[in-house]
Amino acid sequence: MADINSDGGKKNEWRYQPVTAEEVKARSGLPAFFAKAQSGRESRVAYFGGSITEQAGWRVKSLAWLRERYPAASFVEINAAIGGTGSEFGAFRMGRHVLRHDPDLIFVEFAVNDSGGKADDIYRSMEGIVRQARRHNPLVDICFVYTLTDSLLKDLQAGRCNPSASVMERVADHYGIPSIQLGVEVVRLLNEGKLVFKGEKPKTPEEAAALKGKILFSPDSVHPYTDTGHAVYQEIIARSLIEIEKRGTDPGARALPAPLTPGNLEWATMLPASDAITGPDWERLDMRSHPVASQFERFMPSIFRAAAPGASFTVKFKGSAIGLANIVGPDTGELIVTIDGEAPKSMCQFDEYCTWHRISNFVFKNLPDAWHTVKFEVSARRFDKAEILKRRNETMKDPRQFADFAVYAGGLLLVGKM
Repeated sequence: MADINSDGGKKNEWRYQPVTAEEVKARSGLPAFFAKAQSGRESRVAYFGGSITEQAGWRVKSLAWLRERYPAASFVEINAAIGGTGSEFGAFRMGRHVLRHDPDLIFVEFAVNDSGGKADDIYRSMEGIVRQARRHNPLVDICFVYTLTDSLLKDLQAGRCNPSASVMERVADHYGIPSIQLGVEVVRLLNEGKLVFKGEKPKTPEEAAALKGKILFSPDSVHPYTDTGHAVYQEIIARSLIEIEKRGTDPGARALPAPLTPGNLEWATMLPASDAITGPDWERLDMRSHPVASQFERFMPSIFRAAAPGASFTVKFKGSAIGLANIVGPDTGELIVTIDGEAPKSMCQFDEYCTWHRISNFVFKNLPDAWHTVKFEVSARRFDKAEILKRRNETMKDPRQFADFAVYAGGLLLVGKM
């Protein structure tokens, strides 16, 4: 769901500055990680991104490649990818989903899901992710990975990164973080007539022959086929990591530089919903047996649900941002949020994708850095879910699944303290 920017319409402090698209920029390399890999020690590799990383594609293939290239070493995967989420939510969930597992290498992939975001928000989120990681462990290595969709092809065909990746490149420059731009090779193959960006898999020998040996990249212009599009991604990643490795294995003195962006999300955090929710109005779901909650046990230590209009909980905190990590799906409705007694804000918890349950979030940011009282309340408003689903030509196949207008609460997003 959409994030809420409470900046009162202030002019962006930052502007997109197009950056030339290069397949790999090694910068300061991944020295601590490669030192471990070459010496046969255990390394923990985190994959932090959206649905393209969540697929069993480049994530799985790159880990297998590392194990093959360094057979004496061992590699532990940290899968921290959540579909449909960007770097802002990433900054809030960084500690719980990534850093508590003590990674040695973090691949960060948010350029696609950030592609519609504001430049200053992306700067602050990506820098927050980097600073949290380096504050947790100065030797942790980070690599930005830029995937693509059809909407980003125009920029790449013009030889430049799309706006979100351009912002991330500036953060990468500031911290010496290597980056891998997967779109350069895909565009080359596309321009040379060797790749079809979108299409259905051939069902007959005749349909296969019609491809004339071209790589069929994706079914939807976003998520590559695991055996073709993701195979292309992995070839790029493999040769890029080989190039980055040439930077050496000595991290040297790695002091955290001054921040690039004011108000970055270095101190963003996600607290369990159980830290805030008490009383009988909200049901604490069993994370192992509940049909919805059990799907998200890996990412949320507790999930609460309330369906009765007026069910509420109140949070008092000192800080500049607050939000909620939640679940949306067929049975969700609307949440009313009131900050410091001001005009309530309606947060719809249902959209055209809500034929299944998924993690979502919203954030109220740029609040005065002071004490605030925030009330979260289940709305009594009812709306036409069938009409919303029509945006994607979806229908309510079983209307009973859509009958409730409930709210799920899984994590409290804060910049500040309770």
